[in-house]
Amino acid sequence: MNEAAPEANTKQSGRAHGIGRAVERPFGHVVSRLRSPRSPRRPRLWFEILLIALSYWLYSLVRNAVPEQKAAALANADWLWSVERFLGIAVEQSVNHAVNSVSWLIVSMNYYYATLHFIVTISVLVWLFRRHPGRYAAARLALFATTAVALVGYYLYPLAPPRLMNGGNFIDTVLVHQTWGSMASGNFKNMSNQYAAMPSMHIGWSLWCGLTIFALASAPWARILGLLYPTVTLMVIVSTANHFWLDAVGGVACLAFGYAVSYAWYGSLPHRLPKRIAPKTARRPRLSALSAQPREAAATRH
Repeated sequence: MNEAAPEANTKQSGRAHGIGRAVERPFGHVVSRLRSPRSPRRPRLWFEILLIALSYWLYSLVRNAVPEQKAAALANADWLWSVERFLGIAVEQSVNHAVNSVSWLIVSMNYYYATLHFIVTISVLVWLFRRHPGRYAAARLALFATTAVALVGYYLYPLAPPRLMNGGNFIDTVLVHQTWGSMASGNFKNMSNQYAAMPSMHIGWSLWCGLTIFALASAPWARILGLLYPTVTLMVIVSTANHFWLDAVGGVACLAFGYAVSYAWYGSLPHRLPKRIAPKTARRPRLSALSAQPREAAATRH
């Protein structure tokens, strides 16, 4: 009896150890998958169109669903304006008035603000999809993560744009020149959250476009345009009194977060990934498995 007890305990511990390994195996596989960087997959056109359309719809829905905390937004705008004055960078009002005096320039900026924000971003995504499929998914993830964290900023820090400040003496260039340059002015003001100025996604998206073009384009003129695009966008958002300088800083911070997420997921920045996705090759059987087959066949004969 005494000899049988240790043997039974050994069998029970062996079974328990086997069960433990069986339970740990799938979780260990999940952990290893999370730790290892992903390999980009070949993008599918129908899926990407659906994903981008759905993502933008959700972005607009969430952004506009954030409660318009007018009192807090105006108070935050006053505080931010005082910070910029303290730092000596509060020149938005001077820029706004100076550019507004040139009608053709400010009207062009109004249309720039309303249209290129979407047109250029979609165009860069299409270009990546067609010419750089191996880098597309990582770049798209950086853009999506940038936009997602911006929504958190809209909720946690409501901010009125300069043109809506009390006593700010800023000019709402869309209303003055009767152009549709912003979803938050004129007839469209009820369709958009007017107090979601921080961070500026005009800067976040335009800088994403500019860096992507600069890193991946081969033509020098295209790379120069890539650098100019976020620079001009910065001047536009300030001249039209839609953002403060520090809103742009918030947009840059969101983009940095987006690239960090993409790097953590793929183990590399988008421009350092291969341009094309290598075709999948069939796995070759292991040499040990091939050598084991003759031994198994010989064992069955005996």
